[in-house]
Amino acid sequence: MTATKASLNALQAISDQVANIAERVGETVVGVHARRRIPSSGIVWARGVVVTSAHTIRREEDIRVLLAGRGWVDASLVGRDAGTDLAVLRVPQAAIAPAERGDAGSLRVGHFALALARFAESQVSLDYGLVAAVGPAWRTWQGGEIERLVALDGGLRPGYSGGPLVDARGQIVGLCTSAFIRRSGTIIPVGTVGRITEELLSHGRVFRGYLGLGLQPAELPAGAGAADSSGALLVAAVQAGGPAEQGGVIVGDILVSLDGRPCRAAEDVLAVLGRTRPEQLLQAVLVRGGNRREVTLVVGERPQRQSCP
Repeated sequence: MTATKASLNALQAISDQVANIAERVGETVVGVHARRRIPSSGIVWARGVVVTSAHTIRREEDIRVLLAGRGWVDASLVGRDAGTDLAVLRVPQAAIAPAERGDAGSLRVGHFALALARFAESQVSLDYGLVAAVGPAWRTWQGGEIERLVALDGGLRPGYSGGPLVDARGQIVGLCTSAFIRRSGTIIPVGTVGRITEELLSHGRVFRGYLGLGLQPAELPAGAGAADSSGALLVAAVQAGGPAEQGGVIVGDILVSLDGRPCRAAEDVLAVLGRTRPEQLLQAVLVRGGNRREVTLVVGERPQRQSCP
């Protein structure tokens, strides 16, 4: 066998494998019509349950889902979470087994990946590229915790948000979204999708703690008496009637710690609030006028579109 023929055979094998993956996984990829113009995509996560991107759901009624070989069917919105850009739909007609899931933690920079979408019932659409960046767990600007950063080498084409990212094994490793990083597609790993989907199915929403504070980094004043002088947060804004105002926090206070944990960046506060429940009490250490004081705050629930702690 010549080298050229061997190369062609290898290329044909790869081509066939990609086509087989698209055909197999494509059966669980749906179109979602819940906004004007181009529909988005979604994934059959469990029998009768579809997950998609929350930012593409622009209405709560008259939602339609396009199933492979079944046409458009009615869907009802179970809940959505702007923090992780995930929404869950109830689709009784989507009574098919979900595709095999993989692990986003196995992805490395340079790995080949496939993004799938559905625009017509008779066929699935495919785009491909490389994993451009990976990283540890991170938080979105709306407070959602994503278990792993996976960025793609370019932006997602219209309609691909909500569809799956598939690895070379043919396993779904995450849900594609264009909501978080400008001009670059990212994924919500399957672990995060599963966690948020379970909470939405159980409660219809995802609770995240909220204090109603606008914060910015600050230096502790000399003689403040704080145990850790490596930094703190200046209270630049306090929401009227919010939990922080009700607890006695005012603009100009310096937040040193919350629930016993140092606060050097807004992410530190979000990390604490991410573990709280409604009406939970938190002890906050403040510096006001050079003097240290403690206040008790009652955690509220973050509005869906609110980005500050």
